[in-house]
Amino acid sequence: MQYLKSLNEPQYEGVVNTEGPTMIIAGAGSGKTRVLTYRIAYLMDHKNVDPFNILALTFTNKAAREMRDRIESVVGNEARNLWMGTFHSVFARILRTEADRLGYPSNFTIYDTDDSKSLIKSIVKELNLDDKIYKPNVVFNRISGAKNRLVSWKAYLSNQVFRADDESNMRPELGKIYKIYAERCFKAGAMDFDDLLFQTNVLFREHLDVLNKYQQRFHYVMVDEFQDTNISQYLITKKLSAVRQNICVVGDDAQSIYAFRGADIQNILNFEKDYTDLRTIKLEQNYRSTKTIVSAANSVIEKNKAQLKKSVWTDNDDGQLIELLRANSDNEEGKLVASSIFEEKMQYQIRNNEVAVLYRTNSQSRAIEEALRRMNIKYKIVGGLSFYQRKEIKDLMAYLRFTINTNDEQSFKRIINYPKRGIGNTSVDKMIVAANDHGISLWEVLENVHSFLPGRSANAVRDFVTMIKRFQLEVKKQDAYEATSQIAKSSGILRELYADKTVEGLNRYENVMELLNAVKEFTDDEEKEDKSLGAFLQEVALLTGVDQDNDDDEDKVTLMTIHMAKGLEFRHVYIVGMEEDLFPSQMMLSSRADLEEERRLFYVAITRAQEKLFLSYALSRYRFGRLKNCEPSRFLEEINPQYIRVSRKFSRPSPDEGETNSAGNGGYARNLVSGIRKTTRSQPVTKKSNYSPSPDFAPSDTSDLKAGMKVEHPKFGFGKVLEMDESGANRKAKVNFDDFGEKTLLLSFAKLKIHDN
Repeated sequence: MQYLKSLNEPQYEGVVNTEGPTMIIAGAGSGKTRVLTYRIAYLMDHKNVDPFNILALTFTNKAAREMRDRIESVVGNEARNLWMGTFHSVFARILRTEADRLGYPSNFTIYDTDDSKSLIKSIVKELNLDDKIYKPNVVFNRISGAKNRLVSWKAYLSNQVFRADDESNMRPELGKIYKIYAERCFKAGAMDFDDLLFQTNVLFREHLDVLNKYQQRFHYVMVDEFQDTNISQYLITKKLSAVRQNICVVGDDAQSIYAFRGADIQNILNFEKDYTDLRTIKLEQNYRSTKTIVSAANSVIEKNKAQLKKSVWTDNDDGQLIELLRANSDNEEGKLVASSIFEEKMQYQIRNNEVAVLYRTNSQSRAIEEALRRMNIKYKIVGGLSFYQRKEIKDLMAYLRFTINTNDEQSFKRIINYPKRGIGNTSVDKMIVAANDHGISLWEVLENVHSFLPGRSANAVRDFVTMIKRFQLEVKKQDAYEATSQIAKSSGILRELYADKTVEGLNRYENVMELLNAVKEFTDDEEKEDKSLGAFLQEVALLTGVDQDNDDDEDKVTLMTIHMAKGLEFRHVYIVGMEEDLFPSQMMLSSRADLEEERRLFYVAITRAQEKLFLSYALSRYRFGRLKNCEPSRFLEEINPQYIRVSRKFSRPSPDEGETNSAGNGGYARNLVSGIRKTTRSQPVTKKSNYSPSPDFAPSDTSDLKAGMKVEHPKFGFGKVLEMDESGANRKAKVNFDDFGEKTLLLSFAKLKIHDN
């Protein structure tokens, strides 16, 4: 067993202690995959366990393949007999065998997401419900969430909380749709992806003989990435291992970042409550990153209250300080990052594929992409399309192009029935054929549509033509931004996307708003004389109309969201958009649990870096077409300042940021925290605050608020009301806060607690 000699002491302990419940807490870069694979190999090689009696569950097929290959290299072909795979693939295998117990055929169909949404769409139509309210995305996600919490359609319909929630969201028939959807799937002999977990729980709950059969089969149960499991997944694994209790879970609570997919961090935090004789092994040595990066990550994650304590360390070199890039705008941030990548490549001879740019939301890629293109640095988008290739962006761009050029057939086909206006593919084909047969332009056919199409479709086309002509008038008298904003609103695209409140829908809406930001930047550029829509489209066409890169050429900078980066590592990593309300996200500030998940996400981002880490933020950013001042992220202040230096090469420090040569890298460590907040002249100076909200903090009724009163704000702390502004529709208060200076607050939004003077 030569492979055991390559393990450190905790890794060795995790491999050879195979009996009883075990939790292996694996810090970032600590070699958890090696421990899990060697543990399985040890069971087969040393303890002569039949591979058919070992169950190993992963979250991706890639992870399962890599683990199986590693095990096979140690024990040979017997590794192929392991029950190893994703939760869904393993449980589908069980359900195929036991399907008749649930009334399903053994060859049941597995619906993918598109199949499920198509069925939901049909049900909504059959029930004569408004498909703008009962959007397939929204309904599907609601049903999926219920199944992952093991809520059947019967339980859903009888639950008053669900009913009240649906009624408040103007979807009172959602439970009925769930019922019909489940019945139709059953009738069709089909399960969706959520059913593979849901029905396995039903199988084990209602057929104890089947549960006992698999309890006797699986002598050892192992779960990778345990922090990402949901309630349904945990209950299945708990039941399967209940007889022998040989369950081993491997994970890191500090990397639990998928709550929006149903992952429940309490599974790992409370695991010891279910197993009083639990053996806990901590893998704390990081083999990936420098001491600086590991220490910086530790200084961040220690701020979380809900965590399993561990002390990650490394024997690697100290490495370079983390470099902080400060830009005046998001557009400049892209340029700084691209310039930095170019300089690093020249100085350290690193390849493109050793560099990653990580961001909180997909829409942030636009400025980075444009800057990399201009510097001829190849890149690839992982887990998402290039910004200008995303459907919602192509849809709006097609409207813009067709407004400028009404002979653009491809743009015409893309927008003629989006948003839906009752013009089918048959009608579209007839109009295109008519233009070709009569030797006239497509636009001429549209203007004379009643000569080529029957009544209803023709009326819809006529309305479309009227809308485009109105857009053309707007384009003549407005700049690119004003025209694009008008087209986005009047075409119905913004309304369509805004109505979709799912995670995907919000992302699409945010991407369209980011396109509007790009147009606004274009029109605000004083160096550009022509600020028309046509000039903007030409610039984008030149920017994006480049030859496709050779797919075989993998030497490209990687661009991806932080969620997509989990499990990966790169020599150099850039984390961009380090600003309040962006990272941490504004949607994740309503509770401590949400904020702590955002902090874990930042921890994951930091620990992707092996040798060098860059953090960047902008002092201003276009949001919803308006240039807004930005406040540096609170997470920047949570990093111990001894590990950071403000980049002198790519940003101009303010006079307040004194130099120090601590760590021998010419950094600004000693004054960094105050220096981050003291931005350029375009922003007020903000001091570091030690304020934390009062334990009994609750907003007061501010209808009687007057100048001179002492108040408390959950973010700005304590202050005194200087004056009231009662004019206009919204009451305002100017408050001088002890730590943040003067702020003018809208009282309809501000959460203020009034204190006795």
